[in-house]
Amino acid sequence: MKTKSIFIWSWVHTWSSLISTIFLVMLCVTGLPLIFHDDIDTALNPDVWEPANPAGEHLDLDQVLALSLDNRPGEVPIYMSFDTARPVVNVTTAPSASAPGSQMHFASFDLTSGNLVPPADVGEGVMEFILQLHTDMFLALPGMLFLGLMGFTGVVAVVSGAVLYAPFMRKQNFGVIRRQKSKRVKWLDYHNFLGVATLAWVLVVTVTGVINALETPLIDAWRDRELGQLISQNTTTSLTKDKASLDAAVKEAVLAAPDMTLQFVAFPGSAYSSSAHYAIFLHGDTPLTEHLITPVLVNAGTGQIAGQKEMPWYIKALSLSRPLHFGDYGGLTQKIVWAVLDISLLIVLLSGLYLWWKKHRTRDSEATSGKGIAL
Repeated sequence: MKTKSIFIWSWVHTWSSLISTIFLVMLCVTGLPLIFHDDIDTALNPDVWEPANPAGEHLDLDQVLALSLDNRPGEVPIYMSFDTARPVVNVTTAPSASAPGSQMHFASFDLTSGNLVPPADVGEGVMEFILQLHTDMFLALPGMLFLGLMGFTGVVAVVSGAVLYAPFMRKQNFGVIRRQKSKRVKWLDYHNFLGVATLAWVLVVTVTGVINALETPLIDAWRDRELGQLISQNTTTSLTKDKASLDAAVKEAVLAAPDMTLQFVAFPGSAYSSSAHYAIFLHGDTPLTEHLITPVLVNAGTGQIAGQKEMPWYIKALSLSRPLHFGDYGGLTQKIVWAVLDISLLIVLLSGLYLWWKKHRTRDSEATSGKGIAL
């Protein structure tokens, strides 16, 4: 590589690293406990709740819906979601279908009895705080987009660092740590080795992080285009007072999408449905497909399926980026691997700051003493 090219890549690597490092350090620190989010939640909130009738017959969804509306007189159903680990159904209600999120009420019901399930303990708040800081720094969409930009800048830093590794280490063996040299040289070797050793993982995590930062605009685009197109193709008259059985509608949707599992239902008038349809969302039932969802539209007046549509490629990319980012699809072993790589990246980031500070401190000291700067 020519000297001019090395200078350009070095400048790109230095400034992209300086711009993004402080935020990437924050993401590494907050991301470490998030890798073990479920395990920490279980430890902080041991599930002491038990269903009232473990061996009893489950209520159907129409019965659960009726109980939820009796519990919130005058409100309408917005969403219904399903606990995969317990016989629990969650129902979100509000004064109207167009009510803002602040007016919505979330309640969980025991499928074996219809009793209300107590909410999680206060420990959940700790992980929610860390997740919010990691996701958007409590700045909502602007914070998400800003962190996405920092993630993209981090990708530039990683790629430029990999480009520079070959010319700077061409006279050294791969992974060599020159312990007999100065402290700065040793940290440079650690920085270079860990940076290259974790290159593939860092690219996966930063790229998926950037995709996750675009979640809101991607979901909005899907809802307005793909889901909107599905709804527009199934226009119908306004919904009558009498609705078709929700339980029967869900069973029809499950039959229409084999090898998929029920995830949640959006009721007529909600943000993810039309004024006259149940939007029933299902996801795959394998580790590879469980994050990929398919909506099935069911006419809420007749109970007949109106249509279904696969998610577009950008929503599939978003869905797959979540487990890849946090490493939560391969069990405890993968979580430990992700944690080790996260700590390695943290060392790379902090050692990079140290090397930059040491270089400029030495340069300033030499300039002050009149020795000049050695190249």
